[in-house]
Amino acid sequence: MHPGVISTPTTRRKQRNLTAKTLKTLIVDDESLARRGLLHRLKDIEDIEVVGEARNGREAVNLIRELNPDLVFLDIQMPGLSGFDVVQQLDIDSMPIILFLTAYDEYALKAFEANALDYMLKPIDENRLTQVLDKVRISISEKRALEHKSLLLKLVSDFSGKNISSFDELKDNDVEGLVNREPSRLAIRDGGRTTWLDQHDIEWIDAAGDYMCVQSQGTTHIMRKTMKELEAELDGNILQRIHRSTIVNIRQVKEMESHINGEYFLTLESGHRVKLSRTYKSKLKLFR
Repeated sequence: MHPGVISTPTTRRKQRNLTAKTLKTLIVDDESLARRGLLHRLKDIEDIEVVGEARNGREAVNLIRELNPDLVFLDIQMPGLSGFDVVQQLDIDSMPIILFLTAYDEYALKAFEANALDYMLKPIDENRLTQVLDKVRISISEKRALEHKSLLLKLVSDFSGKNISSFDELKDNDVEGLVNREPSRLAIRDGGRTTWLDQHDIEWIDAAGDYMCVQSQGTTHIMRKTMKELEAELDGNILQRIHRSTIVNIRQVKEMESHINGEYFLTLESGHRVKLSRTYKSKLKLFR
C-alpha cells in the first residue's frame, strides 16, 4: 500500500453500507494539523471515503494519478509545488473536482465566487463544509465535471492575467506567481499549540542558539528550528536573509546606511536597526 493511502475498518465498513456513489477523496495540505482536522470532519460523512493524504504538491500529483480520486481538497500555498502548480500538471481527462483550501482575503475570494468554483477558508467551518459538499455531489456528473474544468481554467486566467483557454495552454504557462496573492503564513508551534503569523507582519528574525526569535507586531515568538529550515518556509518576496543570524522583512526597511567595512545598517519602520553583512551584499538590490 502507498504510504499516503489511508485504509481503516471504519472506511471499509462505510463502503459496504453505502447505496449512493462514494466519493473517493484526497486531502492535500502541508500542515499535518490541518489535514487531521479535515479528516476528522470527513470521517463520519457516509459518502466520503478518504483514500489518501498528501503533504506537498509532488505527493498530490502522484497520488491523484495513482488513486484517481473524485474529489481533492487542495491547499493553495505549499512549499515546492503550489496548489495551482498541481492543477497545471494534471491530465484534463482524469481531472477530479477540486476544492481549494485557502487563506485568501475577501478581495481575492471574489475571483473564486465569480467563477463559481468552490473554496474553503482555513480553519474549516463545519457548516461551510456541508454546503460545499452538497454542491460537489451535484457536480459529479460528467457534464458538470466538464463545466468545473472550464471554470477552473477561467479562474487561472483571471488570477494570472493571461487568457488561458485550454489545459495545454495551462501546462505551457508559469503559474508560480499566482500563489503570491495568498497571504503567506508561518506556523509557530509551541507544544500542542500552533500560532499562524502573516509573514507580512513579521519585522525581523534573529537566531539565538538552537532557537529562532520571530519579531511580529511588537511580540517575540520563539521557535526551535535551524536558519536553513526556516528560510525554506519563508516567502522570499517578503523575508530575506541578510546576515548569518538575521532575516528581515524587506518591505519594512525605510533607511539604509553604508558602513566603512562594506556592511550596511538597515532601519525598519519600527526604528529597529539590523546589519546586512558583506556576505549578503547581493541582497542590496532588494532595497533599491
